[in-house]
Amino acid sequence: MNEALLRSLTPSVLGILVRRGADFAAAEDAVQDALIEAVRHWPTEPSPSSSHQTPVRDPKGWLVTVAWRKFLDATRADAARRRREGLVDDEPAPGPASAVDDTLQLYFLCAHPSLTPSSAVALTLRAVGGLTTRQIAQAYLVPEATMAQRISRAKRTVSDVRFDQPGDVATVLRVLYLVYNEGYSGDVDLAAEAIRLTRQLTAAIDHPEVAGLLALMLLHHARRAARTAQDGSLVPLAEQDRGRWDTESIAEGVEILQTALARDRLGEFQAQAAIAALHADALTAEETDWVQIVEWYDELVRLTESPVVRLNRAVAVGEADGPRAGLAELAVLDDTLPRHAAVAAYLHERDGDPVTAARLYAEAARKAPNLAERDHLMRQAARLNAQL
Repeated sequence: MNEALLRSLTPSVLGILVRRGADFAAAEDAVQDALIEAVRHWPTEPSPSSSHQTPVRDPKGWLVTVAWRKFLDATRADAARRRREGLVDDEPAPGPASAVDDTLQLYFLCAHPSLTPSSAVALTLRAVGGLTTRQIAQAYLVPEATMAQRISRAKRTVSDVRFDQPGDVATVLRVLYLVYNEGYSGDVDLAAEAIRLTRQLTAAIDHPEVAGLLALMLLHHARRAARTAQDGSLVPLAEQDRGRWDTESIAEGVEILQTALARDRLGEFQAQAAIAALHADALTAEETDWVQIVEWYDELVRLTESPVVRLNRAVAVGEADGPRAGLAELAVLDDTLPRHAAVAAYLHERDGDPVTAARLYAEAARKAPNLAERDHLMRQAARLNAQL
């Protein structure tokens, strides 16, 4: 069973059912039921000795047919929805299905005006992005049970809504950004898919923030090969082999960013991309223009008022003006912020206080959102403790 194939086909099948009149929640349930049937009936390996082991020739068409029948079965069973039985006449026939990619359209449909932006993002990440409720909860820094309730409420809200009022671009950009971040640093590789969809959006919508997001993704993705060592451990930006960075992606990202900035409609994704471009422009870590980076963080703080942005700015100030200046910036921030302890540990180490730094690295490791980051922080703590 090719799980990657099933995952790639899911948005398209879901989009076909929605376009044919299925409400979103019921369509998603029907698609999930069809996926279960695929796991049961599709062969793991083809066998010439058994006819029922012949691989499915048109996986997408098969899923559409089964999902539609599952939807109709559920509709007939629900007395309150018997009016939908007329849809049986529109049942798609088995056979080749349309090659149209509905994924980006579904992103817009999930960003429906009847939902709050946070609920729209959560619903899209779960239904279209393929993330688990746990992963979405981690991205939002809330308990998993809280996120599960939020997603359930969002499904109920849109269950009887006709999708003729798609949501706004800003919400879709936020979803794509979160999907990319999960693919870049999380458990599921969704980064390339997020870049593909953002390219589609850039071609469809002439907006500097859409271009800014694409530039940001390309500039971050250019460093991906250098982010981990052969043993899978994280390599900090300052220690990465810059010869492994993808110069073509960097050049493309910088060109897209410059064109967007020239329109003088600055947004948060353009500002983040400008910071990434300054990192990419430095031949060595020592040559990084931290003064300019601080200035861009000032713009980003103005645009977002985000405490996480302020935390990252404290690191930049520590590099530009010295670790004590960075610690002074850090002192006014909430110490419960994600990665606050890791930033404090780094700045204390640079300030010549390995005892405090080692303690904070160990504290940060206990709070790390993933195994790779936890192991990196534990190694930092062990390195300093060995020197004491």
